[in-house]
This record gives sequence, structure tokens and C-alpha cells, in this order.
Amino acid sequence: MSAAPIADRRTTLHRRIRWIVGATIAYNVIEAIVAISAGAAASSAALIGFGLDSTIEVLSAAAVAWQFTRREPERWERPTLRVIAVAFFALAAYVAVSSSVALFTRVEVEHSTLGIVITALSVVIMPFLSLLERRAGRELGSATAVADSKQTLICTYLSAAVLVGLVANSLLGWWWADAVAGLVIVVFAVREAIEAWQGDTCATSVGMLLEDDEQEHEHEHGRDPA
Repeated sequence: MSAAPIADRRTTLHRRIRWIVGATIAYNVIEAIVAISAGAAASSAALIGFGLDSTIEVLSAAAVAWQFTRREPERWERPTLRVIAVAFFALAAYVAVSSSVALFTRVEVEHSTLGIVITALSVVIMPFLSLLERRAGRELGSATAVADSKQTLICTYLSAAVLVGLVANSLLGWWWADAVAGLVIVVFAVREAIEAWQGDTCATSVGMLLEDDEQEHEHEHGRDPA
């Protein structure tokens, strides 16, 4: 097997990841504007926090997008992972504070149709983007792409939590539901932050896999892989 197919595949994966993070950034910018506006109108700390979470997601995706515009993206793996880890910690800190304040001050949240719509859309869209990026990242062996896909998945969990809270508040009067769900999300965010900081990933480089296959093939045919 020649080196050309390996290089071509890596180029394709780089391009795919850039497209995915570009779509993630575009959606999250819209999501942030809508959520913060709807949250301010409904006096919803959860919705405002959700909008700010979207800005953190933009930061994480932008860091990965920047990395994959470099000539050798692998060289920038560690600093990009650190940016993603900091984004996770910031998300966990904000959600913990905002949820605790909302819980202990018993914030009364008004019904928000726009908030329910944007969080419901996120529950559908974000897992799809996360899956695409995680698959490409694992095949490429990119810890940053895998970590960013986890960040997107955390955004999905937060979307679901805020959605449940908004619906429960509107239908059942459970003002505390989204605050409690937000505190659960904090646990996941902290765990992913620690893993990103340590560079923990299950990704395996496609280049390494292809090289191993090539060496095994040459060994079976009695050729020296060197």
C-alpha cells in the first residue's frame, strides 16, 4: 500500500472536521443569541446559562477549527486540548453557580415558547454533529476533535435538561426542575474537563492503523517492511 492513500484520507478527515466545527460554530452563535434573548424575556437563569454555554461551545469549536488550519495539526494537539478543558471547567463553574442561585432564591420563571423551541432543536441537532466529529476524530487519531465532540454532547445534555425544566415549569409549576438538572450536568462537565486536560482519548490514528496493516501484509509475503 502506498503512502498516497494514507495522506489523501488524512486530508479528507481534516476537511471533514473543519466543516463539522464550522457548522457547530454557526449553529451555536444563533443558539446563543436566541437563548439569551429568550432567557432575559422570561427571567430564566437556565436559559441565559444555556446561551452562555453556547458561547463556550463556540470557543471550543473555534480552537479545533484553528488547529486544523495549521500545516501539521498534530503538533497543536496539547494546547488545543487545554483550551477545551478550560472551556469545560468554565461551563461547569457557571452552571453550578447559576443553578445553585436559582435553586436557593426560588426564581420564578415565565413560560418561554421560544426557549422550548431552541432547546428542542439543540437536542436533535447537537448529537448528530457530535457523532460526526467523534467518528472523524477517532479515525484520524485526534484527541482534540474527540474532546470537542464530547463538549458538543455535554451541550446536548444541557439542552435536554433545560428543555425538561422549561416544560416542567410551564406544565407542572416545577420551578426547581431545570436547576436540579443543571447541577447533574456539572458532574459530567467536570469529568470531561479532567480527561481533556490529561489528554485522555480512545482515538487511534488511521495512519498508524494503515501502516500496521501494510507491515503485516508485507510480512505475510516475505518482504522486509523497511
